[in-house]
Amino acid sequence: MKDKVIVLLSAGLDSSVNLMLAHKQDHLLAALNVDYGQRAAGKERQAAKNLCQKLEVPLVEMSLDLFRSFSGNALTNKDVPLATNMDIHDLQQCQETAKNVWVPNRNGVLLNLAAALAEDRGANYVIPGFNKEEAATFPDNSGEYMQALNQALAFSTQNTVKVRSYTLDMTKTEIYRMGQDLGLQDSDYWYCYEDGEQPCGQCESCLRFANAKRGSR
Repeated sequence: MKDKVIVLLSAGLDSSVNLMLAHKQDHLLAALNVDYGQRAAGKERQAAKNLCQKLEVPLVEMSLDLFRSFSGNALTNKDVPLATNMDIHDLQQCQETAKNVWVPNRNGVLLNLAAALAEDRGANYVIPGFNKEEAATFPDNSGEYMQALNQALAFSTQNTVKVRSYTLDMTKTEIYRMGQDLGLQDSDYWYCYEDGEQPCGQCESCLRFANAKRGSR
């Protein structure tokens, strides 16, 4: 019997591939897109709408404006630092740049919100776009974090909603290839930290996407 799932969808590479896999492998009840004050919220929301319309999957949209009151992070308040000269294979450098785009407890809040929606809709799982590459610099993308969160959700949800990710042990390159196999095009994603007409190509997220695409050839 297929699991009933809710996908936490930013419409970046990782969450979009997880959406496609959920649609293919499980019973996908809905996707959740959250505007938490990030500068790319409008672009992410439109890309999420487009993907969900293609799959005929309901999209739930929520807004958490409280994150804008948190100072010090580049995604909601400061300019996003350019990463043109960044070596994304340098772990120490990535750990330093990660501090610029860290939003306080973002994944903790968003995943708990998704778990509340999952409980309300009768879903068994919440699906985020975790991956091995970003888990090295963002601990809230890791399997250890997911395990700890599942222990907490066993107490806070009546139907013991759990979190899992199809891409947890995959690199960005492997995820990009998977997206190609599932029929996704580059234009289906919004992977940039900025909200321009086109992805900026200079932020860390754009560089990681470009590296994943290059590695898939």
